[in-house]
Amino acid sequence: MTFKTVNRIFSAVILIASLVSGAAHATDAVDLKPSGASTTPRVKPVDGIVAVVNDDVITRHDLDVRYERAVQQLKARNTALPPRAVLEKQLLERMITDRIQLQLAAQTGIRVDAAQLDKAVERIAEQNKLTLPQFQAALKKEGIEFDQFRKDIRDEIILTRLHEREVANKVNVSEAEVDAYLENQAKQGQEDEYNLNHILIRIPEGATTEQIQKLHARAQQVLDLLNKGDDFAQVSASYSDAPNALEGGAMGWRRNSQLPTLFADVLSKMKPGQLSEILRSSGGFHILKLNDKRGQDVNTVVKQTHARHILIKTNELVSAADAKNRLLQIRERILNGTKFEDMARQYSDDGSAAKGGDLGWLSPGETVPEFEHAMDALKPGEISQPIQSPFGYHLIEVLGRRDQDVTKERQRVLARQALRERKIESAQEDWLRQLRDSAYVEYRTQE
Repeated sequence: MTFKTVNRIFSAVILIASLVSGAAHATDAVDLKPSGASTTPRVKPVDGIVAVVNDDVITRHDLDVRYERAVQQLKARNTALPPRAVLEKQLLERMITDRIQLQLAAQTGIRVDAAQLDKAVERIAEQNKLTLPQFQAALKKEGIEFDQFRKDIRDEIILTRLHEREVANKVNVSEAEVDAYLENQAKQGQEDEYNLNHILIRIPEGATTEQIQKLHARAQQVLDLLNKGDDFAQVSASYSDAPNALEGGAMGWRRNSQLPTLFADVLSKMKPGQLSEILRSSGGFHILKLNDKRGQDVNTVVKQTHARHILIKTNELVSAADAKNRLLQIRERILNGTKFEDMARQYSDDGSAAKGGDLGWLSPGETVPEFEHAMDALKPGEISQPIQSPFGYHLIEVLGRRDQDVTKERQRVLARQALRERKIESAQEDWLRQLRDSAYVEYRTQE
């Protein structure tokens, strides 16, 4: 995998997690009766199991904590609460899916060490324009335990890395696909963008005809509620199997090309405020709500930076400290006269090593934020200190800057990005369904 990338999912997930993560306080072991009643404490039942997931369990306490957090989230969004039993069912399904993925990540060696987690939390605090102590105080004020917040962030990072490895890194877009996409765009004219919400009724892998009919009836029930005027966000929280169900199924602004063809074809004929009919895909039944629609303006002149770098990846054998020290030694040799490109060919772990670390002319957004921020702070000819990113540690040298009309190049970049995102979304939906259906799950009910 080359370093040059337009993938910003990692930062987006961390920021989203900072906005929606929370934790309820632990329940007291006893309840004291009101004044005047017996002083004998009433002991609560021993925590029970609500689901077995492979060789792990989800307890009633786990579900209660997640329920309280979901209630806080829905109230913050001014979304009417579904009945507790309905919401718990939705949350339990999401917890099962997350638990299966985290199990796979652990089995296949995906880890987040303390240093990486600390840096992620610090970045979230910075994005909220707070120092770490101020951020901890803000979390406490909202009733969020800092340890639980760190655990949530760790899980989000692990899941993001798992998705990148199992789905995103296996998705390829050919030049022929980009050509066909651009040709189609030229025929259609300026690309539209849609702001939409989405509800998914998932169809399990290998579902029978009877099961599919029942799920279609459920989708029809959902559509009937929406047509009757029920709040979309509440219906999503109650019925949708999509990962963003508790966010009201909000997908935000999406370019036509970023959406599955099934969605794009329907949305192009809809007006803001309208609901779609029930749509069928291999993954399930879908209902869309179009909130707004607009044309897309594309800037064609951007400030580009010509840069090269040396990457030392961190892994089980190379620690962060080792990578940083190696780059400090390499930097010292370059400052003493050794050619940067020779050091890159000899030591860099990136695919650009054969070209002396040359990344070519980079437009904004083509590298991960840590790299781009460090690169933008350098003057031409200046070599950075070791810079950490999700890929490892880098030495960066800026060779030049220019304002460039990149209409054609940017069109191809955007086309490739749109096609890749479309493929990733579809592939991830299929992968999650297969992973869920191949796991052993046993539901257990309690009084």
